[in-house]
Amino acid sequence: MTHVDAAPAEGQSDTKTSAAGPRQSVLRRRILNGFTIGGLLLSAVLGPLTDVPTLWGLVPIVLYALLALLGMDILVATIVAVFSGLLIMMPSPAHVGEMLGTSLGEQITIIGLIIMLGAGVGEVLRTTGIAATIVRGVMRCVGEHSRTATTFGVMMSCLILVASLGTLAGALAIAAPLLLPILARIGFTRSAGAAMMFVGGAAGLALAPFAGSNIAIMDAAQVGYFQYLVYGAGPLAVLSVIVGLLVVPWMQRRTEGTGDTYDPESFDPACQETNRHSLRATVAFVITLLVCVVYAVVSEAGTTFPLLALPLMGLVAGVAGGMSPTETITKMFGGAAQLVSVFLLFWLLAALFAVIDALAPFQVILDTYGDNLGGLSPFLFAIVIALLGWVGVPGATAAQVVLLDKVFGTLAASVGVGPGAWVVVLLFASKADTYGPFPNANMVGAMGLARSDRLNNMILTGLALLLPSCLMYTGILLIETA
Repeated sequence: MTHVDAAPAEGQSDTKTSAAGPRQSVLRRRILNGFTIGGLLLSAVLGPLTDVPTLWGLVPIVLYALLALLGMDILVATIVAVFSGLLIMMPSPAHVGEMLGTSLGEQITIIGLIIMLGAGVGEVLRTTGIAATIVRGVMRCVGEHSRTATTFGVMMSCLILVASLGTLAGALAIAAPLLLPILARIGFTRSAGAAMMFVGGAAGLALAPFAGSNIAIMDAAQVGYFQYLVYGAGPLAVLSVIVGLLVVPWMQRRTEGTGDTYDPESFDPACQETNRHSLRATVAFVITLLVCVVYAVVSEAGTTFPLLALPLMGLVAGVAGGMSPTETITKMFGGAAQLVSVFLLFWLLAALFAVIDALAPFQVILDTYGDNLGGLSPFLFAIVIALLGWVGVPGATAAQVVLLDKVFGTLAASVGVGPGAWVVVLLFASKADTYGPFPNANMVGAMGLARSDRLNNMILTGLALLLPSCLMYTGILLIETA
């Protein structure tokens, strides 16, 4: 989770904050260094003294969680955890190379590649004007005859765009320049605008068929996209739109007359321009997307299908948008290159779990406590893991899903948690912190793009979604684990 410190109150000095910041940073760095060195030393000592399978194989996982919770970059934390596991395992250099090579073909690494390809398609959609055309088309269909219609239109625009691109921040960055002039013209406050963009975008992120975290959930639960929609994402999206239609008017009343307004004259009309091929490209892209999704559902295509679908969608969109195949591929490479670190992260995660599998600590747990685990309630177990993922497992959402499934997936199956319930657990665990209770990057990103500076209102919006979502998923889990 990303925590954001509120700005100092007006007229209040921030000297204390500035002085405390470096001290806290130095203290955190020392703590991180201490845990890193201590964890690696412990692993080096354990290596010659342990035989597999061993419970000491949990050390890399615990070290990984501690480092990430304390704020270490997740890629660096993953590297440290891999080294910790290797020190306990003590493989030969040739064996290490073999494990790294094998990890390149693992499903986890493929998810990282899918995320990169999604970024490449997003760059094509931005360049060709497809994203902007989608937003305009939705707003034109819904109309601006009332604030309710506009609220629904803005939320649906953000939902469709985020679902198509598979990224919240990137999609909202494209949508904001098109939506804000409409919000200003109708008289919405900045807080209300931020709320509707956030609610729609978060719902779209849950629905995105080729988003890395959603692919990871489907792979972990071994379900197709249709089952993923029925069990988890569909109910969340519907609930989000319904709650949004109630929360946005309340937020508007709460902030109207407080100076939290847009200036219609501050928006540049040039941002409304699009490529002359945009409409044709949008039609081609939407048709290709729908065909790919329908094929994936009907054929029950595996999680590797996006490796074909995403490049195809990007190529069709680019060529239909007036670019040559070479220009399209270049744009896709440029967008994908921005997320090389994500690919490396998932490759190292695959290597980490290969090491953990070799150390087999969870096999020891099952052999020792299997009978006791069999007596646990599937519902209680599912709730505990969902809450653990919400508050205790850090990092990118797709990495959260992979980590939770690798650590607890076998245990979940042993106590009777079925695929539908596991979809709910992983979806809630990976996405609940987007809604609160603490500020996070998605909240702040939506605020910034909506030109809002009132974090308290965004937190209230998130909580208004989080609380009914908790109740809804609790009910679904009761049914699925009965």
